[in-house]
Formats: sequence, structure tokens, C-alpha cells
Amino acid sequence: MTRVDLNLVPAQDAGTGAETDPQGRPQALVIGAGLGGLAAAMRLGAKGYRVTVLDRLDTPGGRGSALWRDGHRFDLGPTIVTVPQVFRELWAVCGRDFDAEVDLRALDPFYKIQFADGESFTARQDTDAMRAEVARLSPRDLPGYEKFLRDSEARYEFGFEDLGRRPMNELWELIKVLPRFAMLRADRSVVGHARRRFKDPRLQMAFSFHPLFIGGDPCHVTSMYILVSHLEKEFGVHYAMGGVEAIAKAMAGVIEDQGGTVRYGAEADEILVENDAASGVRLNDGSVLKAPVVVSNADAGHTYDRLLRNHTKKRWTTPRLKRSRWSMGLFVWYFGTKGTRSIWPQVGHHTIVNGPRYEGLLRDIFLKGHLAEDMSLYLHRPSVTDPTCAPEGDDTFYALSPVPHLGFDDAVDWTAMAETYREKVQAVLEERLLPGLGAHLSASEVFTPETFRDRYLSPHGSGFSIEPRILQSAWFRPHNVSEEARGLYLVGAGTHPGAGLPGVISSAEVLGKLVPDAPGAAAPAAPLRMAAE
Repeated sequence: MTRVDLNLVPAQDAGTGAETDPQGRPQALVIGAGLGGLAAAMRLGAKGYRVTVLDRLDTPGGRGSALWRDGHRFDLGPTIVTVPQVFRELWAVCGRDFDAEVDLRALDPFYKIQFADGESFTARQDTDAMRAEVARLSPRDLPGYEKFLRDSEARYEFGFEDLGRRPMNELWELIKVLPRFAMLRADRSVVGHARRRFKDPRLQMAFSFHPLFIGGDPCHVTSMYILVSHLEKEFGVHYAMGGVEAIAKAMAGVIEDQGGTVRYGAEADEILVENDAASGVRLNDGSVLKAPVVVSNADAGHTYDRLLRNHTKKRWTTPRLKRSRWSMGLFVWYFGTKGTRSIWPQVGHHTIVNGPRYEGLLRDIFLKGHLAEDMSLYLHRPSVTDPTCAPEGDDTFYALSPVPHLGFDDAVDWTAMAETYREKVQAVLEERLLPGLGAHLSASEVFTPETFRDRYLSPHGSGFSIEPRILQSAWFRPHNVSEEARGLYLVGAGTHPGAGLPGVISSAEVLGKLVPDAPGAAAPAAPLRMAAE
């Protein structure tokens, strides 16, 4: 693995940004205050670095930040925590108690899936309750459900606890696990695996859609990702009071308590490289910060195509990035409603409104780049759990529709289409879930793939960076330690192990195993292994 010899790094004068602080601690720069970047900064701080986090936005969290409109707090991106122990371990490395700083609430049920035929499926942590749901829809699929649970656990132990929490930047690490991949039939898709265990197409959908939460096409991503079903069953689904933004703000607080800095409104323009080693960052205003360790939480595509544009690259060249398959785009309508807290009692915290097509819609989104007339929606109603996100008696929602990213020929012109599509989303919600919605609407905000491109600098406006197909996962994914420049590291959705809150937090755990402790720093505390809740 690549390491930086910190003893050979000279201190720089203050005019160019010091590489060591007055106490002699080496500087580290983190580009991006998303959850992965903040977690990386916490781990570097625990290793003895003086960390500066740079972000172009005015608040921490990246996709996990929030907007306020007319008294409504809109959680912009992730809404649930499925593996809380990764946060508890991160806090413990920093000598802190996560639960003393963040209020997590277990959700029951996790979510309800509404099918086009009027039936529904309610997902819960209790296995007997899940068996009852499976039996209600399709009694003959109960044996398949039991097998699916065992399948999911095996893939969790291998895919998450093993591969997902260690570096995969050496080819030998991949070669060693190929027999296990073959035994677990990693070549089979999530949908393909669900078909082998369930006969009812509704259950096939209910146990195969989860890769959409990390930007993958269930028909083409590896069946390793059925491990999400085990995550839900074993650890539950949680909501952070105050939204994921509350976690991001708590992380920023830890960094500052470690002596680090989070700078907002500071956009990185270029990663500087000297003698094939990262030496600092130039900002858009022309100022330069010097450091021997640079971590990019920017999208991996943006990092290599833009931030390293003046450096000759060995692997992640522009043509290779163009050949990569990217996750889908997202259309998200954030809206508030007046006087609705006591109506729509059937609508809980999370609802999935399944369209009339499943696999056909996925082909339109991921393969054809076609904006279909029909849609499936993910509806978030946090006000049923956290009343602080809306004015008293009102509700806060967001409705998310997976759509094609902007990289296809004849990509959607969202400037022209956004309101038309929003009206279609509203019509589906009024017909299927929220009758009379139009009469109660108040605050409204729309994010399209163009917003993701412009706000988060996401290539093609994709929602989750590079799609997690089998040949774009593990060693095939952009590595956490860059082969393009010594001292350059990557965290976040576009690198190993991938997108989703557990993935981006784990990417910082992997980083912690690659970056050496700062000279003279006390060894960080060993991570605590938390028992499942």
C-alpha cells in the first residue's frame, strides 16, 4: 500500500499555507464536507493531523445536508441509518460517544411498498412479522424467504464485514477472494437471485429493489447487494432526529474539537502535484493550501477529470471515465403541506409507490436513458417521527423518482421539463397515496439531475457516482489510495466500498488503514465492535 514519509515533508511559510501547524502536527486537507469527507477528517484528526475540510456549500453534509423553506426542513438526501455501529465506532476512535451527541430513533415499520394492484408489503425488523407478510402475499414463497435470509447473511459477512471494511487497492486482494465470489454467485444479479427464491413478482421486487438506494440497477448489479436485507433485519432502520444533517453537524463539531477547521464557501479548483506526490490544493479564488496528505471526498469522476486535469494519469483517464457506467439521476420534489398532520394516517415515515412496471422501467432509466411516462416513487414523511421539521400541524415530504442521468444522447432538458414532471409526480401521489394533496401544498423545491451536476459537481448529474456493477466494485472501483499521486486518497460514494451511509463511512475506515499516524501522535484507540441492536 502507498504511504507518505511525513518525516521528509518540510514546513512551508504561512504565505502559501503551512504543512505543519505551530505544534508541529502535519496538515491534512479534505476536499468536500460530505459524510465521507467528514468521517475521513475525524479519523485523520484522531491520528494526530491538523485537518482542514474545504466545501463549496455553506453547510456540512453534502448530499446529507438540509434546506429550510417556510418553516419546513427538507432533508436533501439520505434519510435512514441502517448500520449505526459504523458511526459509534467512528466516534469511539475519536474518544467520543455517538449516542450522547446524536439522537437515533428506531423505525417500525421500516417502510411500506404500495403495489400497482392495490396490495402492499410492510417491511419490519421482526422476522415473524416478515414471514406473515410474505405468507399473506404468497404462501408458497415462505421457504424461499427463509433461504433468502440465509443468502443475505452470508453475503453480509463477506461483502460488508470483510471486503467493505478493508483496502482493496491491491490486485492480489481481489485474486484471493475470487473463489468466494464464485461460490456466492456474485455474477448473478440481485433480480436474478430474487427470482430464484420468490415466485410472486411483487416479492421479487420487494427483495431486489435495494440497490437503487446506492445507485445500482437491480437487474445488473451483483447479487452481493442482497446483503442489505440482512442489514435491515439485524440492525434495524433508524432516523436521526434533526435529519442526517444533525449527524453532519455533530461530525463537524468533533473535527473542530480536534483542532481542525471546516471552511465553507471554499471550492477546490485543483489538486497540486509535485514530483508525483500531492502537495496541496488550489482554491477557485487562486489561494493555495499546502499539505502532505490530501483526501478527496469530491466525486471520483470530478477528482480525476477536473481536479487532476493538469496531471498525467495512469489509470483514471478521461476516456476511461467516459466508458464507465454511472448511477441513475434523481428527480426529487421537496414539499410542505398545511394542516395535514392528522390526515393521511395510512402514510408513514417511508413509502415506496411502485409503478405498473418494474424491470421495464429499470431498462428505461439505466440502459435506454428514456424518461418514461410511468414512474415509481420513494416518499419520505419525516414529520411523523420528527415534528421539528415542519410548522405545528403541518407536514414535510420529499418524493424521489429515479430518472436517467445526463450522459445519454438526447438527455432530458430539465430546465424545460422540471415543472411538467413535478405535476406528474403530484398526480401519482394524489391518485395512489395522498388524495387532495394539491389543496394543502405550501413550500416547494425541486432538484433534478442538473441540480446534482451543478450543486454537487456530480458527473452526468448522477445521484450516486459510478454504478456498483461487479466490474466497477472492490478493486475495479477507484481506490481509496490513489495510484495517480502519492499522498492522495479518496473517500465517498465513488470509491470503495461504495454509496449509501454505511458505505461512505466505511470508506473513511478504509482510509484510516492506509494513512500513517502523524509523527509523534499517540496511537488511536482501537475501534469498538458494537453489538447489534
